[in-house]
Amino acid sequence: MPEKKITTCLWFDNEAEEAAAYYLSVFGDGRITDVQRYSEAGPGEPGSVVVVAFELFGQRFTALNGGKVDWAFNESVSFQVHCEDQAEVDDLWAKLTADGGQESQCGWLKDRYGVSWQIEPKRLFELLADPDPALVARVTEAMLTMKKIDIPTLEAAAAPPTREA
Repeated sequence: MPEKKITTCLWFDNEAEEAAAYYLSVFGDGRITDVQRYSEAGPGEPGSVVVVAFELFGQRFTALNGGKVDWAFNESVSFQVHCEDQAEVDDLWAKLTADGGQESQCGWLKDRYGVSWQIEPKRLFELLADPDPALVARVTEAMLTMKKIDIPTLEAAAAPPTREA
């Protein structure tokens, strides 16, 4: 298989090593592949981390200690995580919103570093791909009321409406 040509680089003030370790602890399937430190030539303090290369599920990332800047992470770039079931959604949601993370709408959140994530169960996309437009509308309406996606609520919305006698 050819080498992957694209790596996502995340700019941190001075938390690159901490952030990489955090993401590895959240997702479990990953590894640090390289840590580069400043030499005596600088510009940072000799021995301090400048770059941490890591992988999550085979996807390459670089965490860069680039120093303070006038911009921050925002929702214009986010990482989608396709979850197998509600347990995986719940687990990742809890880990990524802990210690300063923030819930948003429709499965979106920001982690403690301000990085945006979409925690999405595969079942959501299956329901949204249903050929019945009324079912899709009900599921969409239910999803729009959620922060963390709740599969049982989506399933209930997908069910045909009951008729009262």
